[in-house]
Amino acid sequence: MISEKKPILFQIEGYRAVELGHDDIPTIQTFLENNPEYFLSAEGCPPTDSQAKEEFESELPEGWAFTSKHTIGFIDASEELTGFATIVSDLFTGGVWHLGLLILSTDKHGQGVARDLYGELERWLKASGAKWLRLGVIAGNTRAERFWERNGYFETRRRHGVVMRNATHTVRVMIKPLGEAGLSEYLNLVSRDRPDAS
Repeated sequence: MISEKKPILFQIEGYRAVELGHDDIPTIQTFLENNPEYFLSAEGCPPTDSQAKEEFESELPEGWAFTSKHTIGFIDASEELTGFATIVSDLFTGGVWHLGLLILSTDKHGQGVARDLYGELERWLKASGAKWLRLGVIAGNTRAERFWERNGYFETRRRHGVVMRNATHTVRVMIKPLGEAGLSEYLNLVSRDRPDAS
């Protein structure tokens, strides 16, 4: 159970978003184990016994500049953790916010909940200083690819041979500009995401 005392980052009808902490790791672990689809697809195996702890303590590659890491929980009306997101602010350069994970409980799929929660999350990220949003989606995960495309993300490059535990994938790097700063300005700042980057 997530404490009701946590400050609310944003909310929509029936859901509120809060910043999660180390004390929430057992609840997050249970959520991930009860909703293993992402890990089965991406990593070729269920979540590990320490998956939640790993999400909190994982380090970014050496040399990757950033300001902070956020772990956000979406709590439903029954006070259950129903969604989980990890976000890195100011990745590589100021204004680039990277969405690492966005997992919604399986029983909420196909109801528009992901769309509504993501829409409010995006507004919160923009208000928090994001000029561009960045993420990686596995090529061939059609449902996820369509979701991000519908939400205005553009592919800038593909990374091949990305090893994720027991699986190897091609990952589409996708960007969404928020406001006046466009895609070309982003690629001038973050050369690693250009289509011709090695």
